[in-house]
Amino acid sequence: MSLRRSHLRAASVLAVCLTACLTALSPATAGATADPSGDQAPQRQLDDFVHRPGGPPGAIAVLQTEKGTRVVRAGAADVRTGRSPSSEDHMRIASTAKAFSGAVALTLVDHRALRLDDTLGKRLPRLPDAWRSVTLRQLLSHTSGLPDYSRSDGFLDELRADPLHHFDSRRLLDYVADKPLLFKPGTQYRYSNSDNIAVALMAEAATHTPYEDLLRELVYAPLRLHSTSLPQGNRMPEPYLHGYDVSPSAGPQDVSEVIGMSGVWASGGIVSTPADMTRFIRGYAGGRLYGSTAVEQQRQWVEGASEPAGPGRNSAGLAVFRYETRCGVVLGHTGNTLGYTQLIAATPDGRRSLTFSVTSQITRSADEEGLREMRAVQENFVCALLRGKN
Repeated sequence: MSLRRSHLRAASVLAVCLTACLTALSPATAGATADPSGDQAPQRQLDDFVHRPGGPPGAIAVLQTEKGTRVVRAGAADVRTGRSPSSEDHMRIASTAKAFSGAVALTLVDHRALRLDDTLGKRLPRLPDAWRSVTLRQLLSHTSGLPDYSRSDGFLDELRADPLHHFDSRRLLDYVADKPLLFKPGTQYRYSNSDNIAVALMAEAATHTPYEDLLRELVYAPLRLHSTSLPQGNRMPEPYLHGYDVSPSAGPQDVSEVIGMSGVWASGGIVSTPADMTRFIRGYAGGRLYGSTAVEQQRQWVEGASEPAGPGRNSAGLAVFRYETRCGVVLGHTGNTLGYTQLIAATPDGRRSLTFSVTSQITRSADEEGLREMRAVQENFVCALLRGKN
């Protein structure tokens, strides 16, 4: 398949899936080995999931407890070479990037540079008057009512025409600037990619600092994330987990570098590794970036699910979700984008964590059965984590 045909095919796939995808901190790999315990159930389950019809070509899960780190892997990071996935492989983290914007915003709240009740009208007066009353709290909880720019015809048309189109990340909300709010702010939950674009813009306005610099200063440095970045382009740093389109009409198609990240930015553009994501979620869920007041505000739960839904019963806080499984509660975030589906979760004290990554996009609209099976596997991994079978 030519590069141009590959781009066009991926753009077509992307137009269908985009609304879903946009829609203690010691190194996680220290002393890690594959399946060091005698419990083979997680390995068997991950193998079975990868080898199911239409399953992802590769998967990796990192479980970390007080006892150490376990890495479970299945399939290949690259189907051409057959190389196994590694916790140091780069990957697109999709909407788990929204937790990073939450980390920035809540740290600024803790530093009193922002307030949860600050409005778009106060911080971003150039945005439509109809949106003026929306607060930072409502953006972080997906109760803002902002229309989703990634659903707009203008945005999707540009993406279909050129998957590598360079968007002005700070003008993405312009695609829906002529739209009213979908509902009165604070009265409903509706997951929107616009919310976290607005969060990043508010952080920039409050600090006069680019969002990328805020990530480095407030998140990457304190949590020692050495392989995490927010690129604008389409290229992946080596080594990386290759992401695939596994549509039944053809064999796995590598879509890792088919689209640029400028069109998702703070809503889903971050590239990281399973090791870094383990460090991140342990610190983020454990409340190590900001004080107890911000943590308490973050954990005011409303009915709502991440996208895709995480394991167990989901409820939404401020840029974090509560996953109530049959074995107990973890806090985290999910995400999916072209070629990747992600879950990061940790106990509320951050002492135990799970990073679960697969190399295809799994959505309810495209593979409802696959999503159901993945959530079941994820819940089993959470149970292994919480029961200490590590």
